[in-house]
Amino acid sequence: MKSTVALALALVASTATVSAQPVRWTRYTIPQSGTSVDLPTSIFTEAAGRPDGYGQRFRTADGRADLTIQTVPNTGHDSPASFLAKKDPPSRIQYKRVTPRFFVVSSYKGDKVWYDRCNFSGRLVHCVLINYPAEEEHDWDDIVTRISLSLTGR
Repeated sequence: MKSTVALALALVASTATVSAQPVRWTRYTIPQSGTSVDLPTSIFTEAAGRPDGYGQRFRTADGRADLTIQTVPNTGHDSPASFLAKKDPPSRIQYKRVTPRFFVVSSYKGDKVWYDRCNFSGRLVHCVLINYPAEEEHDWDDIVTRISLSLTGR
């Protein structure tokens, strides 16, 4: 019983961190590629290493969510649809949108929501990849939307 109460309190506290606090934003740019995105610095407070290509990974202080901002070369000159197909995405995608200029996919993996958006420009693919707790999905909607819609690249 104590562990159930502790878990419930931890969930309430972590959800409140995302939704109750005013979010502070800054513009993050990858200098080598020009990939640029709005970054909620009050949520993703820790650097968490480098991805393939250019970019940076960030995570929340408690490790419950992470964000990767990344640029990779489009060496095969793939369209968004063919690039995504080569990544062999899971068959149980909950949301998928593919256009001639970008793709967005999202689904659940265990107790997390994963969200990937990649914009295509010239020979580069500019991406944001976000993982966050499924039980906080509603609290993350506005944050994920702003990050996604702010993604640009040259």
